[in-house]
Amino acid sequence: AVSSCRSLQRIVCSGEALPVDAQQQVFAKLPHAGLYNLYGPTEAAIDVTHWTCVDEGRDTVPIGRPIANLGCYLLDDNFEPVPVGVLGELYLGGAGLARGYHRRPALTAERFIAHPFVHGERLYRTGDLARYREDGVIEYAGRIDHQVKLRGLRIELGEIEARLLEHEQVREAAVLAVDGKYLVGYLVLHHAHGDWREVLGAHLAEHLPDYMVPAQWVLLEQMPLSPNGKLDRKALPKADAGQPSSVYEAPQSELEQQIAAIWAQVLEVERVGLNDNFFELGGHSLLVINVISRMQLELGLRPSPQDIFQHPDVRRLAAHLEGQGGAVTQDKLSRLDALFDDMGPF
Repeated sequence: AVSSCRSLQRIVCSGEALPVDAQQQVFAKLPHAGLYNLYGPTEAAIDVTHWTCVDEGRDTVPIGRPIANLGCYLLDDNFEPVPVGVLGELYLGGAGLARGYHRRPALTAERFIAHPFVHGERLYRTGDLARYREDGVIEYAGRIDHQVKLRGLRIELGEIEARLLEHEQVREAAVLAVDGKYLVGYLVLHHAHGDWREVLGAHLAEHLPDYMVPAQWVLLEQMPLSPNGKLDRKALPKADAGQPSSVYEAPQSELEQQIAAIWAQVLEVERVGLNDNFFELGGHSLLVINVISRMQLELGLRPSPQDIFQHPDVRRLAAHLEGQGGAVTQDKLSRLDALFDDMGPF
């Protein structure tokens, strides 16, 4: 058995983020071997940080702290240090830095910058996102070149993926922006329990702005990999928006009909059924805000974004709002009409 291989003393991982699953497999099958996670690029003599792996019960494996004569700096866009827990770009300094790229002065000037805190020294900007834990340990969070703009808003895909990986149901995660309009989350789950879409959407909504919650989800048995074993984002299957996932069933109550009418207008679809999923019809986080605004204006109701993420079809959202005493009454609508009458013409 693998566990009887007592001659193996150390396992050193580098060059790619170490998944927590792989760490746990080593702990289970090779309990006598030490597992070490190293981080660093070629431009900084390969390895810069070191971490002795232990079972902390967390969902990620940190990259640790800098080794001797090297330094790490997590900086924002203004080259200022970021607070604990906040993502920043990882810059490296110290004795291990390369002089630059051979016969590529422009690239050298872009990647090797003047040290903002130590005169006469340089830092290498890695293009990686990371954050400090409260104990000073560094957690890797993905590549900054996975940063995209969605309807004018900057989205850090690595941050979304890192938050997804924190959830106990998620084994692997990837997020893509489609046509600059909406986000799609690709997942490999340990177990796809019940309404996992709503659960994960609500989990992200607790930690991230609404516009960073994927509008659609694609469940995979495994992530597509390139020949060198890394995630092949170009091979991820296309997600089709605008297609309802259920047989059309007409809304019945007055509130259901009102919600369906607003969704149809916002989503620019012909009709919305009782069980149609808002996000599978092409909805996304910015349209959630639009829906809330319309519901407040037209119905006198103001559900939270989390209400819609947790109740993404007309039937469940209407039942949730009615359960909160939010059913629309003629008296409420009359008061709203009177309010607009008092305001006069726009």
